[in-house]
Amino acid sequence: MMVIMKKITTNNDNSSRKEITHARIVETAAKAIRRSGYSGTGVADIMKEAGLTHGGFYAHFSSRDDMLAEAANHAGAKTIEIIEQVFANTPKEQRLWALINAYLSNEHVANIEMGCSFAALGSEMHRQAPEVRAVSTQRIKEMITLIENELSDNEQSNAHEETLLMISTMVGTLMLARAVDDPELSAAFQQAALKHYNLKRN
Repeated sequence: MMVIMKKITTNNDNSSRKEITHARIVETAAKAIRRSGYSGTGVADIMKEAGLTHGGFYAHFSSRDDMLAEAANHAGAKTIEIIEQVFANTPKEQRLWALINAYLSNEHVANIEMGCSFAALGSEMHRQAPEVRAVSTQRIKEMITLIENELSDNEQSNAHEETLLMISTMVGTLMLARAVDDPELSAAFQQAALKHYNLKRN
């Protein structure tokens, strides 16, 4: 009996260690794809950054696309989590404005590897494997639902259309603010979008 119990405990420990290692790889990959894009993210680089050997990759994933799908899902989940935190920590009547301000802040523009995955990876999405596109699409739908619920609560009659417009504006503005090498133009994109929504709010 004692031998059996010891074996079970060992197996549980091994399983727990594997789960922790798996989570570390996914977290590392989620940052890497936002920083370097899907095409710039290699398996060997991810494993090295996670402090692991390349040979251990297939103990966790069946393919590179399998890893990218998990990484995209994790990055998208973090984006949703940030939106939920903004809403949870802001008075109801100020939530949407707080979200736009946080999303189009200088800090978010500068911090691509921890920021919104949709803005960081949207331009590459159509070239990705179906499983990668599927998880990203699902996370975008969650973002739509969160914002649409807020607009509906504010008695916005065309809440769905306004939500799609707001998300398109935020994501597109962030992409352009990061794309240009002119700091003044980058700031102008941010300020134009913020001014537009500030006028709508008043």
